[in-house]
Amino acid sequence: MIKVFRSLLLSVILFFNCRNEEVNKHGKPNILFILVDDLGYHDLGITGSTFYETPNVDRLATEGVMFTNGYASSRVCSPSRASIMTGKFTARHGITDWVGAKAGEDWRTRNRHDKLLPAEYVRQLPQGEITIAEAFKENGYTTFFAGKWHLGGEGSYPEDHGFDINIGGIEAGSPRGGFFSPWNNPKLSNKAKGENLSMRLAKETANFISQNKDSTFFAFLSFYAVHAPIQTTEEKWNKYRNKADSIGIADKGYMMERVLPIRQVQDNPIYGGLVETMDDAVGLVLEALEANGIADNTIVVFTSDNGGVASGDHYATSNLPLRGGKGYQWEGGIKEPFFIKVPWLKNGEPTTDFPVIATDFYPTLLDLADLPLNQKQHIDGISLKPLIKGEKLNLNRPIYWHYPHYGNQGGEPSSVIQQNGWKLIHYWEDGHQELYKLPSTEHDTLNVISRDPEIAKTLSDNLMLWLKEVDAKYPTEDPEFDRIKAQKRHADVINKKWPSLERHRMEMLSKDFQPNETWWKSKVNND
Repeated sequence: MIKVFRSLLLSVILFFNCRNEEVNKHGKPNILFILVDDLGYHDLGITGSTFYETPNVDRLATEGVMFTNGYASSRVCSPSRASIMTGKFTARHGITDWVGAKAGEDWRTRNRHDKLLPAEYVRQLPQGEITIAEAFKENGYTTFFAGKWHLGGEGSYPEDHGFDINIGGIEAGSPRGGFFSPWNNPKLSNKAKGENLSMRLAKETANFISQNKDSTFFAFLSFYAVHAPIQTTEEKWNKYRNKADSIGIADKGYMMERVLPIRQVQDNPIYGGLVETMDDAVGLVLEALEANGIADNTIVVFTSDNGGVASGDHYATSNLPLRGGKGYQWEGGIKEPFFIKVPWLKNGEPTTDFPVIATDFYPTLLDLADLPLNQKQHIDGISLKPLIKGEKLNLNRPIYWHYPHYGNQGGEPSSVIQQNGWKLIHYWEDGHQELYKLPSTEHDTLNVISRDPEIAKTLSDNLMLWLKEVDAKYPTEDPEFDRIKAQKRHADVINKKWPSLERHRMEMLSKDFQPNETWWKSKVNND
């Protein structure tokens, strides 16, 4: 009997010792969510860039779990951000384009001469949604937001959706006034001329961490970087200009995609400096966790809201070997850096290729904090806690994207379903479809729909059924569409825009490049 009792006691002790490896010994964990704007999958050293330098983010990735098939919920910012906040796919919450984009007949004012009029969309985060911030606030967390919001104006700011503190979050999708003070943001005062915006947001976040180290917090650091306008200091530009020169500057930097030219090389010295400053800012915040003794009790998330800008805007980076970029329907538009660090769960695999998406953050963070889930709210997300622990998820769920709009970067109105290693894209202009097998060395360049028509039909049927279930909105034909004007515009892109981009690229890489005397206000004359 005594031997049996000792055996049972030993089993119980071993059980709880194993459990202690999986639970947080410090009580409720803090959450630090870092969201970078427009950062491409290959814009980090850890994900393959040999040009940009990101040691702080790289270290964070190695200390956590890297989801190598992590996706944003949209190819552009506002829809993706709304999905993080709500745990719902874009067609379900209704914000399907960046807030402020023209839709319907207003689209004609863009003089794009497109076949379709983009669908209408919800233009602010609905009050009826229980955001991830509200979920944590209801469970006793102090909630903090710093940086880009872009989910509505007055009445729909971060403080209207569960954040106790809002620093810099307004309706703007880009930094008004640029990346160096003075900027024009009613939620972020100007303190010192020439101050960098990314570093300021990091300092505000670090101050919040220090002031709340003895409580429990949910902090959301949402950089305006690396969105346009791309700006950096002369020092950082010079560093990356010399680096590009040492590697060897390619004669050509672009090729023609379907609608616009697209960047093929990572050699933009301005963007390189912008990315490095973002990394410096991440390092500052991570140091604050260490300095305050709470790094071991803080979950850290790092991701982006859409792919890198390879076309349109400032044509800042290349996403190769992924096809496309921000605004595009292919992998380059939606595949993202996707890292989660849970200090007390260190026994799992360092990487996982299980397909995950930004709607998963909501239930995952609640689950990691041992808080109740709300499946009715984060209906399109799943908890990734088993994967972080190194377990397998026997789940073959479909993932959906719906973008019934034209992207500023060359993307086309389309909807996408991905499941079981296959991805189908349905184009709304003419109804044609593309089918890709993932993972694929062709990266969306080998359409196999004629080879696997049955798989395409099954995926197409499932996509259309889902869109109907969520009451998705669709683009409509433009009765004023002028094919001749559209052809002329396309010819101008090839004959005028493309050569102009090549000239501008070489100007940025020239030794005597100078955007202006103050380098976007980063140089301050104190005389």
